[in-house]
Amino acid sequence: MGTLDGKVAFITGVARGQGRAHAVRLAREGAHIIGVDIAGPLPGAVPYDSATPEDLAQTRALVEGEGVRSHLVQMDTRDVDGLNAIVAEGVSLFGGLDVVVANAGICVPEAWNEITPTSFADVMDINVTGTWNTVMASASHLIERGGGSVILISSAAGIKMQPFMVHYTTSKHALVGMARGFAAELGNHNIRVNTVHPGAVASPMGSGSMVQRLQDTAATNPRLQGMGMPFLNQFIAEPEEISNMVAFLASDEAKFITAAAFAVDGGQTVF
Repeated sequence: MGTLDGKVAFITGVARGQGRAHAVRLAREGAHIIGVDIAGPLPGAVPYDSATPEDLAQTRALVEGEGVRSHLVQMDTRDVDGLNAIVAEGVSLFGGLDVVVANAGICVPEAWNEITPTSFADVMDINVTGTWNTVMASASHLIERGGGSVILISSAAGIKMQPFMVHYTTSKHALVGMARGFAAELGNHNIRVNTVHPGAVASPMGSGSMVQRLQDTAATNPRLQGMGMPFLNQFIAEPEEISNMVAFLASDEAKFITAAAFAVDGGQTVF
């Protein structure tokens, strides 16, 4: 018996990496999964490989392999009308909505003077506006259910900062304020809103030329390179280790926790 038996979760960025891990973990706890992913080309400044429709199909197979149902659709979180439609379809299929995990986002390593207006706008549109769209498409369904849990996936860069990513740091700090604002107003409907702040995670975000870009930007100011060090010997988290926190916040075990920020980073944000 799982902690989410009979419940329904909506997850963005679900095709691979952390999003897939969250979907599989919540499915294992008994939740039916509504999910979206762009599953296609990301903005030009993003240095890692884009997710594909095949990735999305694999997530569907993994989720349904846990014995639950899924409604996974190729969709850009910047499309609020599309999100409204997909969530409504999922609610019609599964009977309601209980959990929202706003996971979709992009990360672009660029020194401050390399960031273009287009790159800044892309990061903010996906990481901030896309997250806002996700909550707005979901909140009324949570209210109809009598409450629920909203989990915004921020970053260690949303607690401290991430060198050579002014736009990313800005976006992930913004999610903390967004969560607190929603927590204040949605609390009247028994809806909890919290943020999760991963440090480095072993995921496809490290593919393509991502590692080289990180090295290139770090070389512009070497004294900042040590800011991402954890206290533990383990340097990088597995996606499932972030999903452990997501599953906890989604469950009734966290029913009196809201407007809080949870770092899953090995101590990186305290160093």
